[in-house]
Amino acid sequence: MTKAEAKLPVAILVPGNFNDHAIGRIDKAFQRVRVERADPSLVTDEMRKSVRGIASFGGIDAAMIDALPNLEIIANFGVGYDSVDARHAAARGVMVTNTPDVLTEEVADTTIGLLINTVRELYVAEKYLRDGDWLKHGNYRLSRLTLRGRSVGIFGMGRIGLAIARRLDAFGLQVSYHNRRKVEGLAYEYHATLQGLAEAVDTLICVAPGGAATEKAINAEILSELGSNGVFINIGRGSTVDEAALAAALKNGTIAAAGLDVFADEPNVPRALLEAPNTSLLPHVGSASQHTRRAMADLCVDNLISWFTDRRPLTAVPETINVKARA
Repeated sequence: MTKAEAKLPVAILVPGNFNDHAIGRIDKAFQRVRVERADPSLVTDEMRKSVRGIASFGGIDAAMIDALPNLEIIANFGVGYDSVDARHAAARGVMVTNTPDVLTEEVADTTIGLLINTVRELYVAEKYLRDGDWLKHGNYRLSRLTLRGRSVGIFGMGRIGLAIARRLDAFGLQVSYHNRRKVEGLAYEYHATLQGLAEAVDTLICVAPGGAATEKAINAEILSELGSNGVFINIGRGSTVDEAALAAALKNGTIAAAGLDVFADEPNVPRALLEAPNTSLLPHVGSASQHTRRAMADLCVDNLISWFTDRRPLTAVPETINVKARA
């Protein structure tokens, strides 16, 4: 055990199931307190006195924060933290951290794989082979769609968006983007509105975070701008999409196809999307390799260790960047 991971007299609450590697490190460095879920009604008097940190996949609301008066830090496992009330945490003087960078390349790889799978129907072609149809019926049909000549818009040009853009460059595709604000020094064409981006491209990749500002931002109007040859890919958050509008657009030919790794009510996927023949659907596996999840687990726990030894976070989220450790 390293000096940094010497057992600390600090209780860390871990709601529900958690990454095994992270749990192993938490058990070595802290006193782990388990609770079935992040529910204030499950917080005991002992937890109120002892818990100073939370390690979780998210789902920490204001009521849960308020239920733990000695809480100092919430270490979120994942780059997205929209299910953590970070603003309330900041108001309470509670640090919130996430796990950026370590999953960027993996998610970007998955995005490109999902895009190719969607456009070239590779998932259907493989099933055609496995079912024996190649032997019975001959060659698989020519795919209607191709990457050639496509223009791609990225909604959310953060770390992952930039990594996706670099990969698209290698494919020789035109890239543009929409953010809340223009990224200085970036050569890709910027569109001040999401609608403006959708009008300019035929392929839209959503990497935007969840939350009220992006709730159902991908709606019927945005999808219609992509055109009948349009392709929509979502690797960000399911809440950013009006799933009923997407299902309708796929059914009536408003767009040609969609590839989705995230959904609004996971693991519940709308029947209309499951039954659509022009969808490629994944069970939220964007960063789900052993290599990357271990790196995420390490960063999650490293934030806790740094906070309770050096009294500083490694990767604070913007809302809590000014939160200081208590004396």
